[in-house]
Amino acid sequence: MIDVNQLRKGTTFTDSGNLYRVLEYRHHKPGRGKATIRVTIRDLRSGATFEKTFNSGERVEDIRVEANTVEYLYADDDFVTFMNTETYEQPQLNRAIFGDDLKFIKDSMPIKLLSYEGEIIDYELPKTMEYQVIEVEAAVAGDTANSPTKKIVLESGFEVSAPMFINVGDVVKINLEEETYVTRVSK
Repeated sequence: MIDVNQLRKGTTFTDSGNLYRVLEYRHHKPGRGKATIRVTIRDLRSGATFEKTFNSGERVEDIRVEANTVEYLYADDDFVTFMNTETYEQPQLNRAIFGDDLKFIKDSMPIKLLSYEGEIIDYELPKTMEYQVIEVEAAVAGDTANSPTKKIVLESGFEVSAPMFINVGDVVKINLEEETYVTRVSK
């Protein structure tokens, strides 16, 4: 059991028999009264996301999840298929679990699958990933006064704003958590 004050983004815990993962954590201390902890959590079995408020001092049961790194193989209409490069097993996850994160996934991308008691319950994308630029928005000469960025399309189909000097064929590093351009990778 852990105190709810110890919950942080990424913590996995069980409460009332359900498995949850903390997506956001906020500690709220009013001028008078007890502090409260507000967390945005995702139910790892149903995929539902919601907010929950705990009073300071409450306890939940933390769980230890096992992480296995796998490579992305392909996605069809219903499932996303991976391959464990050590055992050559090919676990599949329901496509709906990934939501918008599928736009980041490219061939052979390493992804951590998290399991609890033998059941795959969640995944983790890398914090940053390198992508090749396949399309750039046309830059207008002298258009650097307001916004010295332009839209680029990456090999996975994801769009992001990047500096004007980025061209088709460049390899760029993207922060997947914030969905932002980080840097151009040296050739």
